[in-house]
Amino acid sequence: MERYVDIDAGEELGNVSGILHRPPDAWAVYVLAHGAGAGMRHRFMESIASSLAEHGVATLRYQFPYVEAGRRRPDPPAALEATVRAAVGQARELAPDLPLVAGGKSLGGRMTSNAMAREPLEGVRGLIFLGFPLHPPKRPGVTRAEHLARVESPMLFLQGTRDDLADQGLITSVCAGLGPRATLRVVDGADHAFAVLKRSGRSDAEVMQELVLAITDWLRRI
Repeated sequence: MERYVDIDAGEELGNVSGILHRPPDAWAVYVLAHGAGAGMRHRFMESIASSLAEHGVATLRYQFPYVEAGRRRPDPPAALEATVRAAVGQARELAPDLPLVAGGKSLGGRMTSNAMAREPLEGVRGLIFLGFPLHPPKRPGVTRAEHLARVESPMLFLQGTRDDLADQGLITSVCAGLGPRATLRVVDGADHAFAVLKRSGRSDAEVMQELVLAITDWLRRI
């Protein structure tokens, strides 16, 4: 079900790696970007791709150029957005028969919405954010969300109540301001990585199942 692919991010950025995870019964494909601190092979990225595949949702995970090159510092936004656009184009070619959505974990989701706000991503029907990074830790604000007003597609926000990069009151307000385009699904007790405390009585597997069911339910309704 997994296929490794090369994605041409442009002459200046070169090629980046990608993994298409397509189950036999796929009915949608999610172009899935990683967060700032880990690449497409991070345990969370692999887990959500596998879990979505069990529910018939294909994913195209991919690296940003700085991760591909072994660097820790993220590329400038323009380079990240160009990579998003290239990955979406690759997904259209690899799965032309499937409805297409895009987004990702933290930084990856925000760079996807930045690209969408600047110029619509061809073929993308909606955006899915796995922990939208609304602000830096302990510095609440909504500046990072201003571009979302220019995104006309449906958006799904999956946010943990312990996420220190998205104050719950602020992300709720942001989503309310976007009107019917935005759907907010709150994951009780989860942090920015969607980890929960042992005393919550829930496992990481149960949280992952909650995320996947929220995604598939939303996908069937857009």
